[in-house]
Amino acid sequence: MAESAPSLPKDRTLWQRIKRDRVMLLLTLPGLLYFIVFHYVPLLGYVVAFQDYEPYLGYMHSVWVGFSNFTAAFGETAFWTATSNTLEIALIQLVFFFPVPVALALLLNSITSDRVRRFVQSVVYLPHFIGWVIIVSIFQQLLGGAGLLPDVLAGLGLPRYDMMSDPDAFPWLLTLQVAWKDAGWGTIIILAALLNIDRQQYEAAAIDGAGPGRRLWHVTLPGIAPVLILLLILNLGQILSVGFEQILLQRDAVGPDAGEVLDTYVYYHGIKDNDWGVAAAVGLVKAVIGTALVLGANKLAHRLGHEGVYRGADR
Repeated sequence: MAESAPSLPKDRTLWQRIKRDRVMLLLTLPGLLYFIVFHYVPLLGYVVAFQDYEPYLGYMHSVWVGFSNFTAAFGETAFWTATSNTLEIALIQLVFFFPVPVALALLLNSITSDRVRRFVQSVVYLPHFIGWVIIVSIFQQLLGGAGLLPDVLAGLGLPRYDMMSDPDAFPWLLTLQVAWKDAGWGTIIILAALLNIDRQQYEAAAIDGAGPGRRLWHVTLPGIAPVLILLLILNLGQILSVGFEQILLQRDAVGPDAGEVLDTYVYYHGIKDNDWGVAAAVGLVKAVIGTALVLGANKLAHRLGHEGVYRGADR
């Protein structure tokens, strides 16, 4: 008599899956608690955006004003100036800084000597761990009115140029500082993606007669495209946050017309002027726009055949 085929295992229940993966769940618990305590619980504070908030009265006793704080913010010229400056700086950094870690990772990946590669990686990673106060001081010594660049220009008989106080150059100065500080750190994810590309694809492309340029275009870039799309989507979510500490340290040198961004606008209204409701309203607008950009970009990535940040319900 023929033996009956073994029955397929039934789907595990939720409790069985939790019991099976209990070790991994315990390992993720500290990170989960961090996001709950420092990211999700503070979202309740956005109720201030709809109140005439007084710290001594608290959330429960402050007067509700509806959308008056939003109306007040949208009616201020300073708000629209900060928004314009924020978008200008964000777009410049997105276009000119985002490709820098990619290019640097490709250069590092092309170095054949492991010792040289590790040395270069250590050098380019180092600025990431330097605080903005030190970095701004370094740039002041190089590009400020009494810095190295003006002295060199004066020695050549040219007019002295103070880039640190030039409003027109301010967005480009910020981008240069961010590139110097974080380009090396941004290569970590790109290098990890490059290591996941099958070496046999390069060998097959070389056998077919593809040169370095074609191998880069047809093998390397498609291989890291999902990671690049993921990073681009995450950057879009932060497009209205362009570096509070970095800009606050240099805002007064160029003036609020060029140096005011949404983060500093919130700081000066909320902390210095005690206008908590307007500051919270602007912060809520930033959060909603950032979320919408992430969701929209993720949906577009799905339509283009990529996973994006998360998989859609239809994938």
